[in-house]
Amino acid sequence: MKRSVLIILLTAAACSRGPKMANEVIATAAAKLPADPNDAAWNNTTEHAAKLLPQDLVEPRLLTPTTAEVKVRALSDGSRVAFRLEWDDATNSNAPGPSKMVDACAIQIPEKIEKDLPEPQMGQDGKRVFVTYWRADWQATIDGRGDSIRDLYPNATIDHYPYESKALEPGSDAQRQMALRYAPARALGNIRSGPRTAPVEDLVANGPGTLSPGPSQGAQGKGSHLKTKWSVVISRKLPDGLAVNQRTHVALAVWQGSQQESGARKMRTGWIPLVRRAQ
Repeated sequence: MKRSVLIILLTAAACSRGPKMANEVIATAAAKLPADPNDAAWNNTTEHAAKLLPQDLVEPRLLTPTTAEVKVRALSDGSRVAFRLEWDDATNSNAPGPSKMVDACAIQIPEKIEKDLPEPQMGQDGKRVFVTYWRADWQATIDGRGDSIRDLYPNATIDHYPYESKALEPGSDAQRQMALRYAPARALGNIRSGPRTAPVEDLVANGPGTLSPGPSQGAQGKGSHLKTKWSVVISRKLPDGLAVNQRTHVALAVWQGSQQESGARKMRTGWIPLVRRAQ
């Protein structure tokens, strides 16, 4: 009887220990990368708890700390690397609108594996960084919510849009051209306008204020808000030249829309070592 009780106690203690922690981000080898943040494959990975700091170096600054930390895990299949980021946020800010900000997160990786790192604040001249950026409103669109006035403001009353005229055949070129007249951002090819086909995008920077669309890193992602926290998977191609047991670095950023965080107003980390492991 005593032996059985001891086994139960030891098992319970092992279950309560939580994830294995590390002082760096370890990309564990995997045959297949999970796309869902709730996939059981993440349970077999090592976790790094990254402390977050307010971005108070360049304008517009964030002076009041909000998110304390982001927990990150990583997996690699030899050609791509996937990160799962988790942080506390009781408010799901996933709808755009006047004076409304949305939840978001990003990973940043140096363009080259070298000893002298770029500045963690978006890199520097001659030392580019690649950024993969995820947004909650884009995720909501991918998950099925539309981005029209009726979708975002269900209680709004809309009399009529000219492109909905019965004289225009639905789906015709004439109707599409008329619709563009009332969506100037789309008409001009603004890549920030919807509808989105992915909740993430590839960006590049060589210093604060230089962020722009970057060469494709094969960005993919998916986010899930569970009661009091966000859990987001961001994946991209493996950094060039990152062999097994070799290190590069990664930096992280989190935006809480409910705290009016957007653009440079964010919580962020410095560089964190990122190592690729065979097992």
